[in-house]
Amino acid sequence: MRFGARRVVTVDLRGHGRSPVPDDGYRPADYAADLAALITATGLQPVVAVGHSMGGQVVVRLALDHPELVRALVVIDPAYGADDAEAATFGRRLADLRRDGAAAAVRQLGHLADDVREQLLRTPGHVLAVSYAGMYTDPDAFGARPAAAKVLARLTQPVLCIRPGAPMADWDLSCALPPRSRVVVWNGAGHFLHRDRPRPFVRLVEGWLATL
Repeated sequence: MRFGARRVVTVDLRGHGRSPVPDDGYRPADYAADLAALITATGLQPVVAVGHSMGGQVVVRLALDHPELVRALVVIDPAYGADDAEAATFGRRLADLRRDGAAAAVRQLGHLADDVREQLLRTPGHVLAVSYAGMYTDPDAFGARPAAAKVLARLTQPVLCIRPGAPMADWDLSCALPPRSRVVVWNGAGHFLHRDRPRPFVRLVEGWLATL
């Protein structure tokens, strides 16, 4: 697939979409290892790694664990930076996922486009629960703000972060992001802002990459 003049490789992570569903390996570091193997096998490095929501954590982990493979990061409303109020819900949300699987995930995410909802409902419950724990409750998780700030401070690659509201963007701006990083607020956009505003998204990413 092409993104302007660029080649784009889209990935179904393990347990998602058309990818196989092994018994384990659903934490951000596991997904990042899979991406590293794919990038190395295709010889595309260094890449601009793009991740939405959980994918934001995955590409950050990829950049930290395999810095030679990543030129820059684009994170779309990434699943890190939760404040204390949200962090207080982590345990309950994980318990709901373990009990109800994808149905709980749909409830937690709220309004979803029909195709996104159907894809989510096809994702095995244990994949969602282990992924959530890896992002938010495991010892090395960095979904909450204190841990996320420490992780982001270790990055060396520039980051373009797009948020749908100012409070989260203000927190991103307070972090020690690498030089040439940028945080953008799209007020009124939803969590799937790249789907809601595809043409502005392409223009934003292309414009930012041209500055690197």
